[in-house]
Amino acid sequence: MIQKGTFLNVIDNSGAKSVCCIQVLNGFRKRYAFVGDTIVVSVKTLRSKRKSKIKVNKGDVLKALIVRAKSVLPGKNFTFFDNSVLLLNRQHKLLGTRIFGAVPSTFRFSRFLRIVSLASGLIK
Repeated sequence: MIQKGTFLNVIDNSGAKSVCCIQVLNGFRKRYAFVGDTIVVSVKTLRSKRKSKIKVNKGDVLKALIVRAKSVLPGKNFTFFDNSVLLLNRQHKLLGTRIFGAVPSTFRFSRFLRIVSLASGLIK
């Protein structure tokens, strides 16, 4: 379960290393977000100091898609070791061009089909 104030890892090459959730989207008074939900995040730390490869700056407010969560997925019996997201732009397109690590196979049947093709593997 992800809520306001949760720190998450970024698993794409957009340049951000960790972000903090500041709002859960898709619902009136929605408190928790799970895998596949969209949230609003603020960038807290960056991956490297080189300015040429970084697409975001510290303090930027962006939207993000939750890819991994420590809590149990509904209808599944496995968990992940960390909370991870992928950063999105205003048109809900991916900011990064690579995804590090595996993602759940539930994204195969969502509007984010490109995630499946960029990820290194799928988890059933």
